[in-house]
Amino acid sequence: MLRLALAREAARLMIEHGHEDYGLAKRKAAERLGVTDRAVLPKNTEIEEALAEHQRLFVPETHATELSEMRRAALAAMRLLTDFNPRLVGPLLSGTATAHNDITLHLFADTPEIVALQLLDSGIPHELAERRVKVQRDEFAAYPSVRFLAGLHQVEATIFPLDGIRQAPLGPVDGRPMRRATPAEVEELISAC
Repeated sequence: MLRLALAREAARLMIEHGHEDYGLAKRKAAERLGVTDRAVLPKNTEIEEALAEHQRLFVPETHATELSEMRRAALAAMRLLTDFNPRLVGPLLSGTATAHNDITLHLFADTPEIVALQLLDSGIPHELAERRVKVQRDEFAAYPSVRFLAGLHQVEATIFPLDGIRQAPLGPVDGRPMRRATPAEVEELISAC
């Protein structure tokens, strides 16, 4: 029961305060509920379930509208970057995204500069950054990324080498290879709403 309460509080914090880090949300939830025993902290998958439950119970219409709007912005960004085999990943794909989340894409290119040139040629202001992703259980790797706006939504697109399309990094929720969606699959998600 305490574990469920912690998961729900962590989900609430993520939704209301824009926390994207599951570990931070767990620690803050434990602090708020006066829990010091780390053994009762919920798993990330339990928090994700609590996120979905909270959105379904408390903000179903708002959440559906936000998801649809963000997925349309993601699809527009993916179409712009079609040369780089874009894939949608993360909370927007799983359906637990909030207005605080970025649109997260994976791109595949020989160099990050070619992606930046595409954005520059399209007149889209952007910034180059770096994103750490989990590639094995206890191993992280840094990849270049670009950040830009698609409509009113922030996009973070991590740029992997061309052969990176074959092996997805591990997800922060369940530690399994991240699910990736093509533009056609994103269109299907939009149509289903």
